[in-house]
Amino acid sequence: MGSSTPTKGSSLKDQAPIHARLKSVAGILVGCKPYVHKDDEYRLAEVLAMKKLDEASFSLYVHYIGFNKRLDEWVDGSRVNLDKPVEFPRSLRLKVLQNADNLHIEGLNLASSEATDIGAASQRGSGEPGGSGGTDEYADLSVYTTKKSGSGDDAAQGEGAHVPEVARIKNIKTIQMGEYQIEPWYFSPYSETVVGVDLLYVCEFCLSYYASRKQMERHRLHKCTLFHPPGNEIYRHDNISFFEIDGRKQKTYCRNLCLLSKCFLDHKTLYYDVDPFLFYVMTINDDYGCHIAGYFSKEKESTENYNLACILTLPQHQRFGYGRLLIQFSYELTKIENKIGSPEKPLSDLGLLSYRTYWAEVLMDLLLSPSIANNGSSYVGSSLSIDEISKLTAFTHQDILHALYSIDAIRYYHGSHAVIFNDNAIANYKKSLTKKKRRIEPSAINWTPPKFSSLELRFI
Repeated sequence: MGSSTPTKGSSLKDQAPIHARLKSVAGILVGCKPYVHKDDEYRLAEVLAMKKLDEASFSLYVHYIGFNKRLDEWVDGSRVNLDKPVEFPRSLRLKVLQNADNLHIEGLNLASSEATDIGAASQRGSGEPGGSGGTDEYADLSVYTTKKSGSGDDAAQGEGAHVPEVARIKNIKTIQMGEYQIEPWYFSPYSETVVGVDLLYVCEFCLSYYASRKQMERHRLHKCTLFHPPGNEIYRHDNISFFEIDGRKQKTYCRNLCLLSKCFLDHKTLYYDVDPFLFYVMTINDDYGCHIAGYFSKEKESTENYNLACILTLPQHQRFGYGRLLIQFSYELTKIENKIGSPEKPLSDLGLLSYRTYWAEVLMDLLLSPSIANNGSSYVGSSLSIDEISKLTAFTHQDILHALYSIDAIRYYHGSHAVIFNDNAIANYKKSLTKKKRRIEPSAINWTPPKFSSLELRFI
């Protein structure tokens, strides 16, 4: 009898997963994929962890296939559909055989119509580009969501990336930050002394973290004297300020900021080596201080002209236009430096959506509205090169073309390429003009591009 262990020359069929019907939830193993009830239907999910509550009940931590990891959750074992076959990877073959009392093993592979539907659903949820543009490189989302080969960032690239098992499970239940309680989306490598507590207290000024309310109160009364981020205030307009913080000079604050942001950014991996970065923290100001709403970081020296490395609007301040402010501020700094810039890749799903919306809005505003650069007239009907648009906006050529393709505005007209906005794009643009938007006031920026000596950059 031949061995079923996959070899170098074995076929894909030989390495196909095992399918079995469960007699009880006790037959579930970490790594298998059962169907779990969510939102009025059963969805294929991968079991990442299990807890035995008593002799007959279990709690499972699951990731829904084809969905973002922020939806991962603990579910009761009763939500597993025992009528549908469970997929076990070949690596669990021995455990499956040892657990045969709780299984009915089937000789099925994912060749049925049901399995085909699962695969199609996974592809639909994976963010494949659609619409016009076809296979054009500027319409391809993978440029913005996939890490370049040779990049120093070891960010995860989708569900197949090699991520330590412990880093796939959310380890913080709830964060108390000022008057807000926030539920984290992802794992963050906080100290073991605070992991597992029901409520993690984070100081909204210095970002130090504590396991109890009493520790936080003692910290605010006797230790922390800050009422704003520990950096230089380089912008203030209305109730919004921006502070520039050097990762080398304020290591503790910047590391705490990275730990906090890791709770909401799946791609983020940096949380210790903050020396090579500058952090720009946006705050909302009131009589009690300057409260952090979001931030972005950028490399002190970027070989690829990235003007932003990481960006986050805290969940309690999302959907209020603060993300747009962060993006606009990064480009205003790039203009002061007389450069063009682009965010570092890969972008998160929400980051890509925010950037693509911002690029499209700025380009439509530039091309359709009267412009000082064009003697008070719009550019409609005139000739304007990508280079000229890049100089006016500080966007890279790739970002400009990607944004135009995303709204189906690139056309081949009379022997050359032209920007032609369709009725839907113009209608959305006019609708956006009626909304009151937060904008950066460039004249309120008090900033000179920092210069670093070779000694200061020697470890970067």
